[in-house]
Amino acid sequence: MSELSTPVGEVPGIGRPAARALAHQGLHTVGDLAGQDWSELGQLHGVGPAAGRRLQAALEQHGASMQHPPPPEQRRDEITAGHTGESAGDIRTHATEVDPADYVATLDARRRREGTALLEMFGAVTGEPATMWGPSMIGYGQVHYRYATGREGDTFQLGFSPRTADLALYGLQGFPRSEELLDRLGKHRRGVGCVWVRKLEDIDEDVLRELVAHAWQNGPEAG
Repeated sequence: MSELSTPVGEVPGIGRPAARALAHQGLHTVGDLAGQDWSELGQLHGVGPAAGRRLQAALEQHGASMQHPPPPEQRRDEITAGHTGESAGDIRTHATEVDPADYVATLDARRRREGTALLEMFGAVTGEPATMWGPSMIGYGQVHYRYATGREGDTFQLGFSPRTADLALYGLQGFPRSEELLDRLGKHRRGVGCVWVRKLEDIDEDVLRELVAHAWQNGPEAG
């Protein structure tokens, strides 16, 4: 925690240009900024919005504030291709060394047949090897997500899970033609980030193949 007597330049994230510009205005410590008008300070060369937010946060720790402080950063959910290994500490679902084909071979007859068909379809469309994520999800491609809350982690771009009750299909929504293709898919349910299908016979597999291709082409791997 930054005390009010902390020099501006010692606040984490405050660069030398910002500290120098504020010092030229006679503002040397965090406490000196209390009551100052950010709309004026933000015009100083080297003093940007990010510095303003960090200094305002330091003031708020002690019940103080600048006048007209910079608005909080408006973060958005972000998904980028590749993986970083940076994940929230409580995330337990990670890529494993289990062979997806071996996992599918352990399922009951119907799910084994459907899992094998989906392995072929997703693999052919994406051109990527299948990877087990956690005990039951099969993914293709890797992405890193960072939510607006700051929570982040690595996961797969597209995938499926041949669960006992339903087949779960991941990563197929939110693209230009997703709704159109889903409307043609057949009997299914839509959840957050997931499409649920009771059995493959309930849907048009050609439409599913087109949906997988569309999602893959428009996802972060395409960037």
